Amino acid sequence: MSLSKATIMGRTPVLNPSTKKPVLEEEIVREIKALWTGPATDVRTALLKEMVGSVVKLRDLDTDVLDVKILHRALKELRYAFRVFRQYRDVKKVSIFGSARIREDDPNYKLASEFGKLLSQSGYMVITGGGPGIMQAGNEGAGREHSFGVNIMLPFEQVPNSLIADDKKLVNLKYFFTRKLLLVKETQAVALFPGGFGTLDEAFEVLTLIQTGKTDPIPVVCIESPGGEYWERMMNFLEQQLLSHGLINRSDLSLFKVVYSAEAAVEEIQKFFRVYHSLRIVGDTMVIRIQQQLSQKELAQLNENFSDLLAHGHFQQVEAVPQEFDEPHLSHLPRLVLHFNWKELGRLRQCIDWINAREAAT
Repeated sequence: MSLSKATIMGRTPVLNPSTKKPVLEEEIVREIKALWTGPATDVRTALLKEMVGSVVKLRDLDTDVLDVKILHRALKELRYAFRVFRQYRDVKKVSIFGSARIREDDPNYKLASEFGKLLSQSGYMVITGGGPGIMQAGNEGAGREHSFGVNIMLPFEQVPNSLIADDKKLVNLKYFFTRKLLLVKETQAVALFPGGFGTLDEAFEVLTLIQTGKTDPIPVVCIESPGGEYWERMMNFLEQQLLSHGLINRSDLSLFKVVYSAEAAVEEIQKFFRVYHSLRIVGDTMVIRIQQQLSQKELAQLNENFSDLLAHGHFQQVEAVPQEFDEPHLSHLPRLVLHFNWKELGRLRQCIDWINAREAAT
């Protein structure tokens, strides 16, 4: 049926966001029916059905139009972004945060470019906010092929940098919350360069997510050119205003590292995954996947040195647990299982550092 005829007959055409071609209402209905006849045991299908149910409930006349617009835009942006990142899901990535106002003659611009280059040479891709300044430097260093841009649309200042502007790996977003979600969700490490409110907002959000267990531990590296005082003064503030008043734990300062060279930053990221691989929560236990077994002596030392991480019981070294059946590609890795004390996320980072360090000593 042609578009003009469909319009004449009173059917409202909707544009398919993938093909940009009109989709008639009956086609949408067929898609929903196909979803409803999908296997009930499939988790993805079950979740999509719940999402459709949530959308239908928005027909409530009391639902504000602005609320619907926010949900609609956020869902569209995330759906598109997930598709962009999906084909690179198995590639290691590092998100780079830093000021959009830093000029090309600034030492930190050159440092960010060098950092991006070393990352790409080490097999990583970089994710930046896609704008100028530190973001542009990171993209330039890594090169177009190894770069993503997650750009925020602002009335001033923030436009995609020339390297990423017309690249298929650029995502333009209206909302900061969808942008920050992607910058954390899709990365294995975060690098922070000097910046303003936006950079600090991103930095503290990342640290908060790790400190509260809302995201898995990842390396967070604060980088600055030699002789700078940006992170030194930030550390003074954290110690004098937060730590001294009991607003954070001493171990929370272990959630990030301050370095003054691109080489040290890359080494810090690589070192984090030297033995540690990943973790997963299974029921009331934490399962830490490692790439090498601990000896019985090392396991005993772990239980002694990090007993405060235990809500009860002790660290045990086991094989993959049955609940991890959906990740068969990780089934060969040894596991450390514990009942975790969730108030000690900073100490968990120290524990991961200890596990990684023992490999270097052997």
